[in-house]
Amino acid sequence: MHTLLKRVQDGEILFCDGALGTLLQARGLQGGECPELWALDKPEDVKAIHKDYKDAGSDIVECNSFGGSRYKLAHYGLENRVSEINHAAAAVARRVAGDEQHVLGSIGPTGVFLEPLGTESPAAFMQAFAEQAIALQAGGADCVIIETMTAIEEATCAVKAAKENTTLTIVASFTFDPQVHGGYATMMGVTPDRFAGAMLEAGADILGSNCGTGPDHMIEIIRLIHASAPDTPIMAMPNAGMPIMEEGETVFKETPDEMASKAYQLVDAGASIIGGCCGTTPAHIAAMRKAILGKH
Repeated sequence: MHTLLKRVQDGEILFCDGALGTLLQARGLQGGECPELWALDKPEDVKAIHKDYKDAGSDIVECNSFGGSRYKLAHYGLENRVSEINHAAAAVARRVAGDEQHVLGSIGPTGVFLEPLGTESPAAFMQAFAEQAIALQAGGADCVIIETMTAIEEATCAVKAAKENTTLTIVASFTFDPQVHGGYATMMGVTPDRFAGAMLEAGADILGSNCGTGPDHMIEIIRLIHASAPDTPIMAMPNAGMPIMEEGETVFKETPDEMASKAYQLVDAGASIIGGCCGTTPAHIAAMRKAILGKH
């Protein structure tokens, strides 16, 4: 099997997983419990979710490692188990993927700020991200997504850490929100064009956007990224619609058929990897795959 980068550069349309956290909750994950620890404590449950997405037609298995940095794991007193947890997350995914799917390590934001807004140094961030990326590759990942990012400085540290310490294909994915006066930006004010330039300069192989919006806004976000980086593969991971509050809970109500009806527009806008974020399920991935491959 060719690398993820080679496949999309050759014109393939590939499919990633959808949401993981909500499916872990459905299997008993409690509030205040560390999701990433399930790779060690309840690997069969994580494996079952990965298999459901594989059966739905995903080409890429995304690891249960989003909050696997020492910064995030410190909330659970697990900051000294970074390598163990990330290695296990990738190993569980690889057992499902075999030789048929790519294993995509997930690296999310630290939740803390670099100097001068915060107290952390770029060197500390680089070390933390490198620790996570090295463990993911050792566990069986062949690519990594630096995802749900909003700040160029933090994402740059993550991309460079992965680039300098692994041979993983690197996806850089930001979360953009629609702006009052039009256009899109992250909560830190980063626009899609600025994101694209900075992440390519840092060494990302693939650009993308995840979370924040449903497919309607994501189509335009992908179009803007593509306009800024027309020769770079792009990944689109929209939520199942925009979030709605119901009885104090955030819900995502776009059905698999509704997302599927818009899926090809993501490809038309420039995306070559399609997956889902909050609210999406194996049924959403299956429906989008069917809709896109039926036209491609």
